[in-house]
Amino acid sequence: MSYQPEPETGRNPPPLWVTTGVGFDGYRVVRQLGVVRGLMIRSRSVVGNIGAGFQQFVGGRQTVFMKMSDHARQEAYDLMVQHAAALGANAVLSMRYDSNELAAGVSEILAYGTAVVIAAEGQAGAPAAPPPPA
Repeated sequence: MSYQPEPETGRNPPPLWVTTGVGFDGYRVVRQLGVVRGLMIRSRSVVGNIGAGFQQFVGGRQTVFMKMSDHARQEAYDLMVQHAAALGANAVLSMRYDSNELAAGVSEILAYGTAVVIAAEGQAGAPAAPPPPA
């Protein structure tokens, strides 16, 4: 059974190392904990549709859609990090995003990767400290 934490709005996700690569230079994987994911499903509001429709009418950047997509990606990412932390990971490798349109105006955004425990090379299995806050 998989664990998906409830979204925590207004809170920063725990500090974990996250990369789209397969590792971090100077660190080794001590333990693999499995696939973690964060799933977010978003729909546009009537007001958002009107604003986006106006932007489409005049052309140019679609800022309404850009903001909605960026916010949904961030929430999916935060959920993935929370999922990894709940499993005891201090890093996520091979992180990716995927998205689909489920229905007109309803989008699914998925952030996923492999939860692992990493340790600095030369240390006997001691987990690496989390990265400093950005």
